[in-house]
Amino acid sequence: MIRKIFYVLVCLVASGAYGQDGTISPYSYFGLGELSPATTIENQMMGGIAMYADSIHVNLQNPAAYSKLGVRYGEDFGITTYTAGISHKRTTLESFTAQESSAVTSLDYLSLGFSLKKGLGVGFGVMPYSSVGYNFVDQRGSEGSRVINEYSGEGGLNKIYFSVGYELLKNLSIGVSANYNFGTIESTRIQSTENVQYGVRDERSSRIGGFDLNYAVNYTPEVTDKHTLYTSLRINTQANLSARNTKRIGSFSLLTQADVEAVDVNLEAQGLKETGVKIPTRATVGLGYGQNMKWFLGVEYSYQKLSDFSNVFLEIDNLVYDNASTLALGGYYIPNRSSFEGYLKRVTYRAGVRLDKTGMYINDKEVNDFGITFGLGLPLGNSFSNLNLGFELGRRGTTAADLIEESYFKVNVGLSLNDVWFSKRKIN
Repeated sequence: MIRKIFYVLVCLVASGAYGQDGTISPYSYFGLGELSPATTIENQMMGGIAMYADSIHVNLQNPAAYSKLGVRYGEDFGITTYTAGISHKRTTLESFTAQESSAVTSLDYLSLGFSLKKGLGVGFGVMPYSSVGYNFVDQRGSEGSRVINEYSGEGGLNKIYFSVGYELLKNLSIGVSANYNFGTIESTRIQSTENVQYGVRDERSSRIGGFDLNYAVNYTPEVTDKHTLYTSLRINTQANLSARNTKRIGSFSLLTQADVEAVDVNLEAQGLKETGVKIPTRATVGLGYGQNMKWFLGVEYSYQKLSDFSNVFLEIDNLVYDNASTLALGGYYIPNRSSFEGYLKRVTYRAGVRLDKTGMYINDKEVNDFGITFGLGLPLGNSFSNLNLGFELGRRGTTAADLIEESYFKVNVGLSLNDVWFSKRKIN
């Protein structure tokens, strides 16, 4: 029954998100686009922290957490966890002179994890890595002879991953994820001048692909009979991706939009037909404390030397990369997991806060992202499956230096469904 519910959810979220851009942010113009959370709704609602691991939830960012799946069932059973998430984000874009709103719905992840035996778990799935979706206009000059530049872009990267987690020693787990990133980013720039019949169109496309690895170590000693100390170290290794590029430029009629003259640029002669995209290593440390299936509070810090990022084909003049970091704080509380008296006592209440220093300086202004998260984990019947609802309020960017400030509200819905596979038959 659980598997049927999961398949129905997959069809619903896939059809609801099909054809939708994953973002409408002008900041997706930079780099590889707007980066996706890359974690489950359960973790997103705790500020995005990913050090916590239990036996019934998949943890997309922390492969060492797979070692905990189904441990309460001992050696005789393997627990399979299906999880999927979808989000709806409404954003208000504000400049120094104007304001407008837009919304986008997207599929966040599809994943499956299962325990092979006590202390050994694996998982695989697919999720977006980044999304590109922007359309904005820049006007320069005096009235009557203004130069108008219109920028638009779409696409992004997706990620397919395979993870394995193993409990090496008591309370010490290690894990690794192999990720394949792939996708296409397309951008168009149209330049025109008032009272001039023709404009210039510049169209670029990059088909990008490549691997990276994510290593994790979790150490969770029991401090008392009930309480556990949670520590985590994760290293997402440098991704050296490859890009196959095309570029087409030409003039066109502003009245009919038809090309007057257009040519495919010989990028091979410029050494730009095939280029590399380097995404620097990201390191994350976490520290937390709590009582399993009762309450938890943790903090994580991530650091990335983004100044080493490079994409020579899509370099932008007014953009400088510096070091990026994220500080997140979050946790959960369950009044009484096994209560028969009231449903609300079995609900998981989650909350968190995070500050992202994106490492991007645009027009000499740093772009930061601040978010407050909260949500509910609603048990489904008497099983360990649950429906997760999440909400996020956030703000990114600034109206200074001709930039855009984004104020957003995001609603997340996800399912975490558990079933028993690989059951060993016993004959009396």
